[in-house]
Amino acid sequence: MIDTKRMRAIEINSEALGIPTLLLMENAGRSVKDEILARIKPNNAVIFVGHGGKGGDGLVTARHLAGEGVKVKVIILGENKHRDAVFNYNAILDMDYSIEINEIKDLEELKPVEADVLVDAMLGTGFRGKPREPFATAIRVFNESKGFKVSIDLPSGIDADTGEAPGEYVKPDLVVTFHDMKKGLLRYNFNVIVKKIGIPPEAEIYVGPGDVVVSIKKRDYKSKKGDNGRVLVIGGSYTFTGAPTLSALAALRTGADLVYVASSEDTAKIIAGYSPDLITIKLSGKNISPNNLEELKPWIDRADSVIIGPGMGLSEETIEASKMIVNYLMEKNKPAVIDADALKAISGYKLYPNAVITPHAGEFKIFFKEETEKDIRKRITQVVAKAKECNCVVLLKGYVDIISDGMEFRLNKTGNPGMTVGGTGDTLTGIVGTFLAQKLSPFDAAAIGVFVNSLSGTLAYSELGPHITPSDILNKIPIVLNDPIESFKKKIYKRIINS
Repeated sequence: MIDTKRMRAIEINSEALGIPTLLLMENAGRSVKDEILARIKPNNAVIFVGHGGKGGDGLVTARHLAGEGVKVKVIILGENKHRDAVFNYNAILDMDYSIEINEIKDLEELKPVEADVLVDAMLGTGFRGKPREPFATAIRVFNESKGFKVSIDLPSGIDADTGEAPGEYVKPDLVVTFHDMKKGLLRYNFNVIVKKIGIPPEAEIYVGPGDVVVSIKKRDYKSKKGDNGRVLVIGGSYTFTGAPTLSALAALRTGADLVYVASSEDTAKIIAGYSPDLITIKLSGKNISPNNLEELKPWIDRADSVIIGPGMGLSEETIEASKMIVNYLMEKNKPAVIDADALKAISGYKLYPNAVITPHAGEFKIFFKEETEKDIRKRITQVVAKAKECNCVVLLKGYVDIISDGMEFRLNKTGNPGMTVGGTGDTLTGIVGTFLAQKLSPFDAAAIGVFVNSLSGTLAYSELGPHITPSDILNKIPIVLNDPIESFKKKIYKRIINS
């Protein structure tokens, strides 16, 4: 099954990979024609065409039925501004011998018809609520008409995700849906067939710009401070002050409203000197220790997500503190990214579904007590199994990043050789932490986070080559988030001209 959000994402990903939605629409319309002809040999057909991509699918169906000798009438229900639908409308305008086009201007023009085939191409997967006019009347007229009734993708008037239909909805003899079963169809006893339309598996397996487009919401104009996430970074030590700073700055660049960095007093003072954008929490003591837990609890409670581990160190007292803090995060079920030294400190822990761990191969070995598989397919299986075992989301970093929640997996390969430089994992934790704070699921936060981090690094790499620093990644994060599709195209273009 698939929901509308996921379907939209993979359509965008497919186009980003070079398979245009116009081709998908062509395949969809042709497949509807094929399914009709596999059941009956019509002399005539009437196609009710609405808005968006579904209307475009109906126009392609009309063209292909006409090509098979069927006399086709197309009933146009309002203007369709969808790019690909406009293309296919123009394609049938001069087919006036085989296709009759009837543009509805008044509801009185909608009357029941009789034809060998009636095709519902009115309301698609974006529909919610009760149909408005002219669709409410058109759906009723469609149901009252006589002929073999076919709905494209799902019957008009039905919510694709919930199956709810509070108003009029089409009652078809056949539903031809695309790529995968729509969740809402399961509430009905329709005759449904699923047709593949040319979406490559990689559009679904690999994280792509579509995932960013459908998941990262625009800010509400009336939003106030804190509405877009409070992130707490716990980390740093006297030697390692840069790691938590990079995580915090990446969180800010990703869109968190408030980012706090909690570290021992001397370390926090150094971190505060890096940027006026950061709020530092000065913990007592030389290192983060068990004594700091009570100091941290109010900040953990206030935060929407917590990052723990960057630059934290592995002194005996800090290892014990990491365990205590993680236990408190579990108790509170707090969305969290556990990385670096904190991940090493809790080796073997069974965690919780709101936690994301981001190991590289060495940290994976320390935490799970086994080497990562060399073969990529075996490694995917391994990560899925380990995510299920530790009851959390695992993001295994590498040339191909692997993300799993123990049930499904995603891959990412938008990185580059320059990202072997230290600190790129710290920017990753900041990005993932912000997405968690903005209420993305841990799986989506990890998958989209590593895509954004890697693609930001690749944009920097395209300018600077293997001389990038983590700070260069910070500057590219807004570019990727503001236009993930164009950013991804730049990566593809660079790969082509360099091959």
